[in-house]
Amino acid sequence: MPVPTNVETLLSNQNIRYDLTATPVNEGNSLVWHDEHLRNVGAARSMLLQDDIGQVQVVFAADSLLDISAVNRHLDRQLHAVGEQALQQFYETHQCNSIPALPQVAGLLTLVDQSLLQRDNLLLDSGDESQLIQVLGSEFQQTLTDAIVCDISTPLTALEKAQPNEDQIQQIETAVRNFTELRIKQRLEETLELPPLSDTAQRIIKLRVDPDADISDLAQIVSTDPSLAAQVVSWAASPYYSAPGKIKSIHDAIVRVLGFDMVLNLALGLALGKTISLPKDGPDGELQYWQQAVYMAATIEGLVAAIPREQRPSFGMAYLTGLLHNFGALVMAEVFPPYYSQYCRLSEANPHASPQAIERHLIGITRDQIASTLMELWNMPEEVVVGLREQSNPFYQGEHAAYAKLVYVASGLLRQHGICRGPKHAIAESLFHELGLPRDKAEAAMVNIIESSEELEHIAGALSPS
Repeated sequence: MPVPTNVETLLSNQNIRYDLTATPVNEGNSLVWHDEHLRNVGAARSMLLQDDIGQVQVVFAADSLLDISAVNRHLDRQLHAVGEQALQQFYETHQCNSIPALPQVAGLLTLVDQSLLQRDNLLLDSGDESQLIQVLGSEFQQTLTDAIVCDISTPLTALEKAQPNEDQIQQIETAVRNFTELRIKQRLEETLELPPLSDTAQRIIKLRVDPDADISDLAQIVSTDPSLAAQVVSWAASPYYSAPGKIKSIHDAIVRVLGFDMVLNLALGLALGKTISLPKDGPDGELQYWQQAVYMAATIEGLVAAIPREQRPSFGMAYLTGLLHNFGALVMAEVFPPYYSQYCRLSEANPHASPQAIERHLIGITRDQIASTLMELWNMPEEVVVGLREQSNPFYQGEHAAYAKLVYVASGLLRQHGICRGPKHAIAESLFHELGLPRDKAEAAMVNIIESSEELEHIAGALSPS
């Protein structure tokens, strides 16, 4: 599509000289994802915020995190990102598919980040994902007549840098000390004041390491928790698995549909998920906890099945890691409730930034660090601990790296297909190669997920509290 008419008109009226640069294509001969391209070239992007007074436009660098608290302090308002409906209305009104990074392009009060004025040349989001606007810094400054220039962003690079693994507990305890008035205690579980593991979860963890455990042992443990038993049976009875006949018991679910290993890990994931209350708040447009868990587990199930048997990691460990991949979000909401609310608003205003970068900006640690450390303290398998801790690090090469890479690939595919919230980016061919996962089979697995969305939503609905 061409550059939006209002953008051409604004540039022409202000006598701004500019060029257009085409968005490159990726290995699959399709356009590089818009967020990824803006970030790669350090272009300026734009965001709409609103409150009861009205809407405000902000322009900042795509390789930075918009600090919405700084915006609110500067304007003495309580702005937050506009919702999806308002955003779509903007696109329709201005005939664009992103927000042009030009002040007053929609006649709104505009804030421009100070860092953009330090550049000799700028690339700007044009409102058309197939091309960017290129201008001289001096030309861009001509557009700032009615704009407010201020410091409202933080570079993302430093926020995305992972901390050394050996300092995990110390980092978490420091964050707790900085952001709460709780006394730092000996153990992390006490420090975070989380509910203890349920008896069911503890029994399943012990069963995992029992070489003599059999179907009757697992069925007996799950059956003692009526809610958990109902959830496992509901999962097995879902049209997603197309099981013949009616699933009447845990024994049926194990023998006829899911298998011992899957039920063991499924029950453990469900039991852990019930340890902490689901947060009532959440970023606009983000799937609820159990929706994310179900989609991720199902995607990883498909990816592992596509890997040749001789290279395939443990299905049970991979499935459990996927089911628990977002467990840290529950902990964040439980331990840092005021800051989790801030996280939600920042996430809405920074759809191009990862949750981990936003969390480091707010409290200095990430959900992945907290979740993996708790799993370690709860004596969960090392595969799960590593998978959770390194799930956002595609370059990790340590033991059990396959589990982390599976979550990374699954998350990237879900985002690319618009199922999960977050920046869309290309997935390196090297990751597929390391996993022994043919890209075409990974894409075929995603087609199956999309076609099964109704069944997966049904499973997630059965897991969520009414």
